[in-house]
Amino acid sequence: MGGNTVVDTLNAYLIWEPKRVTPVFAVPEADLRAELSPPALAAGDDQEFPIAMRPNAPLGLDPRTGFSCHTAPGEVLDVATQITTLPRAAFRPADPDLAGYVVLDINAFDWLEDDEEIIGHPRDPFQRVDIRASLQRVEVMLDGVKLADTRGAQVLYETLLPVRYYIPPADVRLDLMEESSKRTVCPYKGEARYWSYPGSATGENIAWAYDSRFVDAAQIHGLMCFFNERTDISVDGVRQDRPVSPWS
Repeated sequence: MGGNTVVDTLNAYLIWEPKRVTPVFAVPEADLRAELSPPALAAGDDQEFPIAMRPNAPLGLDPRTGFSCHTAPGEVLDVATQITTLPRAAFRPADPDLAGYVVLDINAFDWLEDDEEIIGHPRDPFQRVDIRASLQRVEVMLDGVKLADTRGAQVLYETLLPVRYYIPPADVRLDLMEESSKRTVCPYKGEARYWSYPGSATGENIAWAYDSRFVDAAQIHGLMCFFNERTDISVDGVRQDRPVSPWS
């Protein structure tokens, strides 16, 4: 944090609090270079964002849900460094299997796993992203308007998520699109910026492209992808069903 090391450990655990769909790091208190203390400020109003990864699946909590929304018993703590105090940025689980460990707020610190930056949340070892080049013709329509037409898509397969088609910008009707201010991050693919199609009431933030800083996602760097859930995509002339997902 601010160029100062708060924790350096070879003994971290990757854990999931109940209902959370993404993991967090639990680190040994003995490896902290900071002081923990009871919180000086009252709890905030972090909003919960329920999410169902599949139709009829139990609701979980997606990554937008703030760190302070804990779903397991434990103790919330402030983290004091030589520079500043981070309120409620640590959580000491009551689980005896995690005795001597604390969970740190992923968004309160800059993280490295080995020597690679971690953004968004730690990577899930049970999550996989595969990308395949395709010569199939991929067409994207919305309200009868063709927004993209390509034979150079990169097809991305990600655990539990719909197949995505990443399209060269030269094959997208950028003259019909407007870049928006929305930005998101993905620990597997990088940082995304978004475009809207103002010609449709459902066209807001309909497409995105990643600045793919990670080697695993280099094939989609700068390519544009449209939400299958909100557009009509055809592959070699065959209309694809709109998937049901958290983005439907």
